[in-house]
Amino acid sequence: MKTRALLAISALLFVAALSLYFRGGRSGVTADPPAMLREIQKLNELVTVKYSIQKVVGFEEQKQPVGTEKLLLIVQARVLGGVDLSTLTERDVAILKPGEVMIRLPKAKILHVVVDEKATKVWDRQVTWWTPWVPYNQDLERQARMAALESIRESAEEMGILVDAQANARTVIRRLLETVGIGQVSFNSGS
Repeated sequence: MKTRALLAISALLFVAALSLYFRGGRSGVTADPPAMLREIQKLNELVTVKYSIQKVVGFEEQKQPVGTEKLLLIVQARVLGGVDLSTLTERDVAILKPGEVMIRLPKAKILHVVVDEKATKVWDRQVTWWTPWVPYNQDLERQARMAALESIRESAEEMGILVDAQANARTVIRRLLETVGIGQVSFNSGS
């Protein structure tokens, strides 16, 4: 699945690169920052890494006047990281000299967290035994899911998804521009 996604991204980048190349109309490569910017922006959200994370979340709610309701939820999710290229401006793409380009990429971020509903389930749900008359809270599972999503985001960040996404985005953009003859692609250290 990861290989197919990378191939699809590569194909999109190749088409964008060819479009950029043929706009020059000359045998040599003429990099036009506005044209380059438009082609890169068309990629919008460039997903460069996917993590699969499973979390077990325990959630507890105090009941009034006494007792508790507990829920144990197992959540399986895919976390997609990358960069939002639609935010690039003309100031972010600079031609240093013929065949050399500098790009300031936006910082990587978590673009989407997709929960696998088939693999996500309530493993256990309990109300304290001495308060059986207390009804189940129908919203407790939703609250546990929201807490699980936040926990999954934090775990992905701790595992280094943003670092991987930024490095992969640089690699993909560099390859895109190299296919059209840009010999040297550098990235601003601020990104």
